[in-house]
Amino acid sequence: MHAYIAVRQEGEALIRATRIRATILRPWYILGPGHRWPYALLPLYALLRGIPKTRDGAERLGLVTRGAMIAALVKAIEVPHSERVRVLGVGEIRRLSGELG
Repeated sequence: MHAYIAVRQEGEALIRATRIRATILRPWYILGPGHRWPYALLPLYALLRGIPKTRDGAERLGLVTRGAMIAALVKAIEVPHSERVRVLGVGEIRRLSGELG
């Protein structure tokens, strides 16, 4: 995981260095075909979102569907933004796609 985060940070730094307008999407895990086991975690995530002490972590590390990710990518292109670099986490990806947590 440390290597993934380091590479992601390096890639985002390169994007920022270009000075072009960009949107960076940061999903924690994308639910899609081929890997069914993460679906078993959905009830746990719902429970953790209901506990104030664990709510932020459950939101930040939540799962998004492939459909939500595709919808968020399309909306990120279609909907203009004022920031030079906009970073969207799990909650923003869900809101942008119209998917509820």
